[in-house]
Amino acid sequence: MTAFSRLALTDFRNYPAALVEPGTGFVLLSGDNGAGKTNVLEAVSLLTPGRGLRGAALSDMARSDGPGGFGVAATLNPRPFRGGEEPRSGEGAGGSLSPATVPTQSGVGEIYLGTGTLAAAPDRRQVRINGASTSVNALAEWLSVLWLTPAMDRLFTDSAGARRRFLDRLVLALEPGHAHHAARYEAAMRARNKLLAEPDAADPAWLAALEAGMAEHGAVLAEARARTVEALDARFADSPDDGFARASLAIEGGSEGDLARTLRADRGRDAAAGRATHGPHRHDLAVTHRATAQPASRCSTGEQKALLLGIVLGHADLVAEQRGAAPILLLDEVAAHLDPGRRAGLFARLQGRGQVWMTATEPALFEGIASATHYAVAGGQIHPR
Repeated sequence: MTAFSRLALTDFRNYPAALVEPGTGFVLLSGDNGAGKTNVLEAVSLLTPGRGLRGAALSDMARSDGPGGFGVAATLNPRPFRGGEEPRSGEGAGGSLSPATVPTQSGVGEIYLGTGTLAAAPDRRQVRINGASTSVNALAEWLSVLWLTPAMDRLFTDSAGARRRFLDRLVLALEPGHAHHAARYEAAMRARNKLLAEPDAADPAWLAALEAGMAEHGAVLAEARARTVEALDARFADSPDDGFARASLAIEGGSEGDLARTLRADRGRDAAAGRATHGPHRHDLAVTHRATAQPASRCSTGEQKALLLGIVLGHADLVAEQRGAAPILLLDEVAAHLDPGRRAGLFARLQGRGQVWMTATEPALFEGIASATHYAVAGGQIHPR
């Protein structure tokens, strides 16, 4: 079971310093609105590739009256041993990290993760694993983190880009290499757009090389997305009704065939548009309520919330099956939007499924959870309840 045994925050959001030492199951955070509960979940989400559950700029994460940088450090324990690793020790971003436990062939070891920024470079994110500096994308090799926040309630009526980012988070939890191909594709596309904006100075050979790179990494992106959507859709088709809406999933948009040839033929149109008009960056995740055959965008608010929750829960089960370890779940104010019966069903479904971090304004919203690590959050401080 993948779980954090320690989470330390330094000058992050409203926390000068905070330490949480949770158990392996439910981690409950209760407190008034604005106390900083979601900030804790955001810190956990930063221990994976991407910009976290808020999608905020790094400079916005540092404490407003702090020195300028911030740090998030965590101990991940246990985890599977992977042959050939050389365990290291040292300091992690955001706090002092003790030496890593040397993994054994029996399959257990501790991993020390750290991320943050320095005051001198507030927009440059640093990542360390067992004290060694590494890339942000390397975090995906060690754990999967999924989240559900109130802002995601409008996912089905939001832009295609928002749904595509949601889909990529699902893919990343199953295929850690997805972040690498997404980054390479985006870099090649940005460089191509820049060249097309200055056609007189554009080198055709360089354009062709960039388009080949987009085609290469774009094909991997598209295939990974298709695998995830197909696996989830098949799972929902075969699963019984259990009080959570079942979705039908498909990918729309993008392009078919030889992408490099399409990009080459579309240079004039793309130059005028200021962007690439074909490719996997145009994908959209189409979601339909399986029971009613209604597009999710036309469903009621309650149905949309149930669909989204059903997708996240089904995907968490899929990750556990395929990666051999349940993902860490971050559920922000989810219990408040469920009736008592569905709330009890949610808690029962999550019991024993790994580490689940949940927030609520009232401790009463967690009634029915038999065993948990419960914290009270107030004024930039976290205390066991």
